[in-house]
Amino acid sequence: MTTKDIIQKEIEKLPDNLLSEVFDFIQFLEIKEQRTDIAKASQKLSDASLKKVWDNEEDSIYDSL
Repeated sequence: MTTKDIIQKEIEKLPDNLLSEVFDFIQFLEIKEQRTDIAKASQKLSDASLKKVWDNEEDSIYDSL
């Protein structure tokens, strides 16, 4: 039995008034995942623009820290 199957069985046991809380939690997890993806994408985009700042002779002494 997969985790998904176990969760579905547990959800079926819940009273209707708790299902909205489960749904809210699922939405929270989805939003959290989206935010993580957005943060990773923005980091990747900023790497190219900050490369000039990070990789220069003037500050090369800091590379070994």
